[in-house]
Amino acid sequence: MDLDRAPKVGFVSLGCPKALVDSERILTRLRAEGYEISPSYDAADVVVVNTCGFIDAAIDESLDAIGEALEKNGRVIVTGCLGARPERILARHPRVLKVTGPHAYEDVMHAVHEHVPPRHDPFLDLLPPPGIRLTPRHYAYLKISEGCNNRCSFCIIPSMRGRLASRPIDAVLREAERLVAAGVKELLVISQDTSAYGADLHYRSATWRDGEYQTRFIDLARGLGALGAWVRLHYVYPYPHVDAVIPLLAQRRVLPYLDVPFQHGSPSVLMRMRRPAHAEDTLARIRSWRAQCPDLVIRSTFIVGFPGETEAEFGELLDWLDAAQLDRVGCFKYSPVEGARANALPDHVPAPLQEERYARFMEKASAISAARLKRRVGSRMRVLVDSVEGGSAIARSEADAPEIDGVVRIKSARGLQAGDWADVKIVSADAYDLGGRLLH
Repeated sequence: MDLDRAPKVGFVSLGCPKALVDSERILTRLRAEGYEISPSYDAADVVVVNTCGFIDAAIDESLDAIGEALEKNGRVIVTGCLGARPERILARHPRVLKVTGPHAYEDVMHAVHEHVPPRHDPFLDLLPPPGIRLTPRHYAYLKISEGCNNRCSFCIIPSMRGRLASRPIDAVLREAERLVAAGVKELLVISQDTSAYGADLHYRSATWRDGEYQTRFIDLARGLGALGAWVRLHYVYPYPHVDAVIPLLAQRRVLPYLDVPFQHGSPSVLMRMRRPAHAEDTLARIRSWRAQCPDLVIRSTFIVGFPGETEAEFGELLDWLDAAQLDRVGCFKYSPVEGARANALPDHVPAPLQEERYARFMEKASAISAARLKRRVGSRMRVLVDSVEGGSAIARSEADAPEIDGVVRIKSARGLQAGDWADVKIVSADAYDLGGRLLH
């Protein structure tokens, strides 16, 4: 390393938005200590790879990324979810310098210090108020907790990230306030189980803006709703206490949007999955939510081909989807995860049958989405612009989370820039996206 220049760290971030927030925190610490972030392997003194280890495909991607970093740089520190199983990493890549687990910020910094020491006093370095972020300037992920107390049979997140550890509500609200003050227009609330927020802290009270707030889901929504930004709630389990938040959505204190991981529609499959709230009448809850908030958009993800899933159980899922009429839907074919209890269940569904059920599920889901989007043609809405290229803009409405949902395409978008609000009239729709005309 050239001692006359600042040390440089390359960074590879893989996985979900929760891992992205971990990456942002590590990058913020690095920049605060005077490290530069290298855009290439060649220019980096060391490379940090933040891995994902949830399913086999993610593990393979992470191992490939580590291998690429070793090949092109040779000095690699590994962190993230796959780091909770260091033997998997070291068996394939024994040359890595260090392996740390998820959200192990101090361990990562110690490893960087050991191999590329910092060069100057962090108190002399300047950072933007929200720190280093990997998202566009106009939206940010707000992580409210780590870990999870659920024990779903297909998931190993608790063994990798630990039990639920909620952040105190005043710390979350202060971070959100700083982000909005720095220009963020949309806050995406993330965790493993957002509706369980605060249970581990026994809903401890704190003061923010001269008001008293408890560390719980309803007060979190109430506080974030006072900031004047779009607030989008992700990973909300359909517990009964979620009902209390619906009036805030109806009032648009927070966006009328809920990301609810239902995972299946068959009670017997949900029991094998060991899903929390599987005994709840979710269809009745959805009807109640929509009665209170007619504009409510619900997105969810599902697993088809779970071990033991019969044709009758898959039919229950399709019937449930018909009845629920969800706006945004994603689907995964079941994949065994090393260490998950579902691996020991009998009657694993053959891959060709999984593929066939996946295709049938997505055909129904896309037809529902197309019908629901068609109703929006002729309406007016405010959208948030994500990008502008060649005179056209890609924007999102209240109904669209970045990266996972649809978009609103604006053909003639002269004068617009990323991060702008725009008022549009919806003129077209397909299965997932809308077309809009700019209103002047």
